[in-house]
Amino acid sequence: MSPDLHFALILIVKMAITAAFVVGATVAAERAGPLVGGLVATLPLGAGPAYVFLALDHDTTFIAQSAVASLAINAVNIVFAATYTMLAQRRSLLVSLGTTYAVWLTLALIANSLHWSLVAALVLNGIVLTAGLWLVRPLRHVPMMRVDRHWYDYALRAGLVALLVGVLVTFSFRIGPYASGLLAVFPVVLTSIILILHNRAGGKPTAAVMANAVLGLIGFGVACITLHFTAEPLGKWASLAIALAVSIGFSLSVWQARRLGFRV
Repeated sequence: MSPDLHFALILIVKMAITAAFVVGATVAAERAGPLVGGLVATLPLGAGPAYVFLALDHDTTFIAQSAVASLAINAVNIVFAATYTMLAQRRSLLVSLGTTYAVWLTLALIANSLHWSLVAALVLNGIVLTAGLWLVRPLRHVPMMRVDRHWYDYALRAGLVALLVGVLVTFSFRIGPYASGLLAVFPVVLTSIILILHNRAGGKPTAAVMANAVLGLIGFGVACITLHFTAEPLGKWASLAIALAVSIGFSLSVWQARRLGFRV
């Protein structure tokens, strides 16, 4: 088998596995309301498999450096979720998502132009999270109406995630660890939820999912920090497993706190 064909077959398998995983997870999230939807959307559904594929091709230093870049772009994703949440209260899908992406792209390009240290990325996340949580807090509790799904909903989600994985794996050797870390946390899951729900469930219920996603991105940020510190001493696979457990554990803790009546 030629090297090109071997690479193509592996890439197709990677894209298909990741897309199937994300489709299943987001369908489960939509049935449980905005809080669970936002928390599940910010689990490493896209970034986790993308990092697994990066780990197959790169060493622990690459993974640790990529985690710092992912932490920096996590702040940009918080801005993404908060911006859409505010705009979707009154604006159409085209205006809300288009403006949100214009903001995200501008900030992501700035972030990609900088060489991030862990401390700088932490400070940025702290500032953005404080502002984001304050802005979206009143908008997190809108009920989610039941949405009938069609076959193209699943195709859309699968296609978006598969495209991200394909681009990341193909170009990660050329763009380096920092750009790979940025690309790994492209808001593909958040985007797919917005595209599917906005016109059918309404802007405000969809915005409630994104508002809860701001809270969920705290857990993702902690997972990035965990990955950075554990990649080299513990190895790629152990560190990825621990980071995933941290992200899931945070989301479960928030969900349980809400069930017990705490305002989180």
